[in-house]
Parts: sequence; C-alpha cells; structure tokens
Amino acid sequence: MSSTKQGPGNLPAAFTTFVGRRQDIAEIRRRLGAARLLTLTGVGGVGKTRLALEVAAAVRKGFADGVWLVDLAPVQNPATVPGVAATALGVPDLSARPVIEQLAGFLATRQCLIVLDNCEHLVDACAELADTLLSAAPGLRILTTSRQTLGIVGEHVFTVAPLSVPDEAVELLRDRAAACRPEFEVTDANRAAVTRLCAHLDGLPLAIELAASRLRTLSVDQVANRLEDRFALLTGGSRTARPRQRTLRALIDWSYELCAPDERLLWNRLSVFAGGFGLDATEAVCAGDGITPRDVLDLLDRLVAQSVVLITEREGQPRYWLLETIRQYGGQRLTESGEEERIRARHRDFYRRLAERIAEGWYGTGQEEGLARLRAEHGNLRTALEHSDPQTALALVAALRFHWCADGFLGEGRRWLDRALQTAPEPTPARARALWVAAWAALLQGDHPSADRALAEAGELGARLEDPVVGAYVQGFRGTSALFRGHLAEAVSSYERAVAAHEAVGDGPGALFSLFQLAVAQAHMADPQAERTGRRAVAAAEAHGERWCRSYALWALGHDAWVRGDPESGAALTRAGLDIQRGFNDYAGTALMMELLAWITASGGDHERAARLLGAVRPLWRDIGTTIAAFGPHLADRHEQCERMVVAALGPEAYEKALAEGGRHDRPARAIVYALDSRPAPGTGTESQPGPGPLTRREREVAALVAQGMSNRRIAAALVLSPRTVDGHVEHILAKLGFGSRTQIAAWVAQKQQRGNPEQVNQVPTP
Repeated sequence: MSSTKQGPGNLPAAFTTFVGRRQDIAEIRRRLGAARLLTLTGVGGVGKTRLALEVAAAVRKGFADGVWLVDLAPVQNPATVPGVAATALGVPDLSARPVIEQLAGFLATRQCLIVLDNCEHLVDACAELADTLLSAAPGLRILTTSRQTLGIVGEHVFTVAPLSVPDEAVELLRDRAAACRPEFEVTDANRAAVTRLCAHLDGLPLAIELAASRLRTLSVDQVANRLEDRFALLTGGSRTARPRQRTLRALIDWSYELCAPDERLLWNRLSVFAGGFGLDATEAVCAGDGITPRDVLDLLDRLVAQSVVLITEREGQPRYWLLETIRQYGGQRLTESGEEERIRARHRDFYRRLAERIAEGWYGTGQEEGLARLRAEHGNLRTALEHSDPQTALALVAALRFHWCADGFLGEGRRWLDRALQTAPEPTPARARALWVAAWAALLQGDHPSADRALAEAGELGARLEDPVVGAYVQGFRGTSALFRGHLAEAVSSYERAVAAHEAVGDGPGALFSLFQLAVAQAHMADPQAERTGRRAVAAAEAHGERWCRSYALWALGHDAWVRGDPESGAALTRAGLDIQRGFNDYAGTALMMELLAWITASGGDHERAARLLGAVRPLWRDIGTTIAAFGPHLADRHEQCERMVVAALGPEAYEKALAEGGRHDRPARAIVYALDSRPAPGTGTESQPGPGPLTRREREVAALVAQGMSNRRIAAALVLSPRTVDGHVEHILAKLGFGSRTQIAAWVAQKQQRGNPEQVNQVPTP
C-alpha cells in the first residue's frame, strides 16, 4: 500500500484489487450513516481491515475533515493509544494536557471518520478513547476492527463473514494467483480443484492469498492435496473439529515450513519492527548469524513473492511491513529461537544511531528529510525506547530533540524525557544532555519552574563533567526563559554569552541556534543590532545549508524591518521565512510568522486580510494549547494592538466573519499556503507580485550586477555604496526571492530579461 493524496486523511491506497463483498460494503455504509461507532468483528484473516479501508474510501467525500486510519497492531502499551491516534491524525502533541484531551479538543468542531484498526488486544483503552472522543466531537464517526467488541453504549456491531465459496473466494484466488503467475486461469478443467481448495481454506482471504502465492510453483491440485493432508493430521480427520483459527494457523505453519532457512530467519527477525521498515533498517537489524547483508534484499523479495511481506512507498522510498497475524507468528518463532533479546538490541541500537545521526547533522542540508524519516519511524522509535536500558534511553530521547520540539511531538517527548531522567539519575554526560533538552521542551510548554530546575542541574552537571558545550546550551536556554518571560535585555545578554561560549569551543551549530534567538530578542526590543545579527544568522545558516534556524532569523529580520518603517521588506522577509516552514510541521513557528504577517498587513491598511490571517492563526494556537503570550508578553501586546485596530476598522461582525474565513485553513501546511497565496488589496504597501517576492529598485540594480558575476565589493564601488550596505541588499534579495545562492539570483535575472520585464530587473552596465 501507499499513501493516497485525495483530500485530507491518511488512508493507504491499495496495491491489489478488492474482490467481492459488495453487499457487505453497502450494509456497513448504511449502518455507519446511523451509528457513530461501528465495530467490524470476525476471526483473524477474515479481511476486517481491508473491508474497513474499502468502506472508508467509499465514504471519504462525506467527511470534510478527512478519513483517518489508526493502526494499533504494533501497539503493546494501552497508555500510548491516545498518542498513537494523535500521531496518525497529525494532531500536535504540544501542550502539557493529557493527549486524549488534546485530541478531543482538536476533533470537537471537525467532521471526521476514524478507523481504529486491530483493537482486540487493547479493548479497554480503545473503548475509553472512543467514548471520550465521541462525547466531545459531534461530527465524529468511528469504525473499528476487532476480534472482540468494545462493549460501550452506542456501539453497533457487524460480523464479517468469510468470502462466499465458490463465488467470491474463487475470484480472489484467481486474482492473486494471476498476479504471481500471469498465465493462471480458472478453467473447466481446474474449477473443481480451485473450489475444493477455497473450501479447505474456509473462504478466509488471508489464507487464500498465502495459498495463491504457492501456485507460482505448484498446481492447484498439489496445493489442495497437501493442505488436506495437513488438516487431517491436525483434526484426526474430522472436518468439524477444525475452527477457522486452526485453518489459518495451519496454512501459516505450512508457508513457514516451505520457506528456506534464511527466509524463516528473516521472517522471525522482521517481527521486532513496529509498523513499516526500510531496507537499511532490515540490513542493520536482521543481517548476521545466518543472513549476510548482501542477501537481505533478495530475501525480502522472496518473502514479498510469498505474500509474507508487503511493500509500500513513503517519502519516495520503498518500505516493507507485515500483516499483524504474520508478525505475531514471526514473533512467537523469534522467542522460541532464543535470539529475541539480541535482535531487539540491534533494533534499539539502529534507531539510536539513526536519531543521533539526524541530530548531529541537523545544522546542514536534509532537515526536512530527517524529520520525515523520524515521523515514518515513530512506531519503531517508541519500541526502541521501550526496550532501552536507562542510559541508552537518555541518549535516544536527547537525540530525538528536534523530533520532539520542531515536529509536533513535544508532549510525548516530555513524557519520555521525564521517564528517562527518573530511571537514570547517575551524573553522566547523557543525563546532562537530556536535562537541557528537557528544559527546552518545558519552556516550549510554558513550564518555567521545571525548565529552571532542569537548567540548574544541567549547569552544575556540565561544570562537574567539564563539558563547555552543555554550559553553552544552558546559557542559551536561560536566554529563552528570559525572552518568554518578557525580560528582553536579560535574554539578549544570555544569548550573547551563549554564542560566545559555543564559538569558543568550535561549536558552530550551537552558535547558530543561539544566534537566531539573539536576533529575535534584539528585534523585539528594537535593538539597532538586530539587523546585523539577523543577517549574520542567515549567512551562517546558508553556509551550513540549514533552513529551520534560517526561517526564524528571517522572521526576526522581518519584524525589525517593519519596526524600522519598512513594511514592504518586513512582509517579504516574513513571507520568505514562512515559505521555508512549508517543509516542517512547526506549529509554533508557523503561528508566530503568520501573526507578524497579520500585524504588518494591518499596519498597511488592509484590515480585512489581516483579520483573515489572524483567523488562520487562531486554530494553530488552539491546537498547540496555548496563546502567543507564552512566547512573551511583548508579543501578546502586539497581537492585542493589531486586533483592536482591525476591529475598529471593520466592526465586530465583519471581523468575526473574516476570522471564520481564515479559520478554515486549520493546519500549518494549509495556513502557509493561504498566507502566501492570498493577495492583499492594492495600495497597502504589502502587495505580492507574481513570483517569489517584490524587489525595490535598488535591489533590482544589485540583482542585475550579481547576475553579471560581480562581487559585493565591486557592486559597492559601481553603485557608490558601502560594502556593508550591499551585503544587506544581497541578503534581502535572497530572503525575498526565497533563494539560497547567488547562482539562483542570476538565473532569476536571466529569466526576467528573457521575458522582457524591464520594470522587474534594471539593466545596470558594468563600469
């Protein structure tokens, strides 16, 4: 399966055809129209999940806010069920409130269908989740699959029967057999044998698919005869003594026995993965002791051909996964083999190394890709943490800091950090790092007392361990604490010391992290140094190929330009920062940048558009569970000033209408598209021209000379400007156009000249 892009939601798109069950689909749709909670029950392998997904796809248009799949198969801890559901729905876990409350608040005004899949081992937790969410969200419907009903008031139940034999079962066998053996057909000559085989398999779809994979090398009669012999051994020849669960188990046993020894080894070891896994993870975790790394891909392909492993695509890369019944079987075999502990240790170590590699390379290219990989591996990261010793858990939770703090998993991150710090009190370097990460997470949640305690201990421990990098981060986060409290001068002083401390030990990434925050603090207190610091941060980010810090530095520059009386540059710089945020899932960053864009727009006189922008920001703050005041009272004052101005200009009724219009764009990606694509009224000073952004006349002159290959010093001489002024113009051009290099400026100029746009690019002769 692969993810589908049709409207909101996360339903996977099927890679195989859906056979039969037309009447079942019609009946489930009818019941779902009347019932808010419908559970599909039935034996393992009967096709509950596939039927639920088919129904969900069929009714998708009826749910304006999407249809969402929550796969609970790999979940073992009932306490994590709300978090798994929130992750599946893309709900940010950012506040200190329980996740179930955040999820209920998120869904309260939305029209969604949630498919809770594989609930049987988590019935109580699923029942509590369903009851809470349905009570809070009148527009919500829940469709569950479970071998056991949830047993709560209002639950309707539909029992999924096996496929009819011969009609549906034979058609499924024909379809799946033809996929692995294209010449296969159901003919008069083999129809009786096909029907007999399907009857032996009790019409169970999973059993039929596994048997169909054997038709690649065996005839229908051979498969049917071998299964008949196996079932006779299991039941002493009595057909009625074999329940359908035994049918499926016998077929899986047979499939396992037909695998080569190295295929069985891989099947066993793959069971440690939670959800999907990539080839690199498979090679690292499963190779060795009977499997060479170079053989892993071939073994995977062979298990795919036997319908043991399924393949999908995510983020442009192939990913593999196991149906839960197959995974559980492999898990039992892994336990019996005595190597479960060793394979779980490999799994844990692989994901710790992956997280550390992404964290260590964060201040460079590939940030968006790194976060996307961690999102895809979220289930495996949870599993790795659950099976980690205390010191490894400390290292892993700290390495995942950008996953927690920049990608919507803040609440879960704090819970893992608290747990790891409680279970590993020893004064180790891993604890020192985890403490300053915990302080960062606490500050983002507005929990200043916890942050202060963590910073105090981290500072003492860093000094005891003689670790100056820890001390530098502690100093920087003390600046963040002061900034969020509104103590701007104290924040500036702390950030300056942090930058100096990072630079003193050659920690460029750490210096950049504090540098962009210094620019923010200076901009908010109208410090004349703000522009210089912001340009320095942007240049440092560009030198590393870094984008996340750069977006915040551009926000600081935008605020500074607006305060200094240049709303056009302020808007362009802010839009450039917001455009970078497209690649992230940073609710707070998106909200802060859109707030500034609203303030600039309002100050330019386009009050209706400013109100719509504030409306688009409002659901972001609501989903975060906080307000802009959490980032400093000075920002709250700006928000209130803007709101008063807009209400006075539009009137309360028109203001609320504009807020509601903007509020329809209720996720970061939607809000960013709305903010960047919507056009302000002409004459407000914040119009957006076609293309990435408007340049002033002087900036167009500078861009033309950049395109001629001139250095900033030569441009300064040609235009009789100081080199510093030209440096600033080039930074503004890069920011406004959303570019990262002078080469891109040159290409842009050439394109404009080819189109004959003299008003866009001035032709400046080389002196």
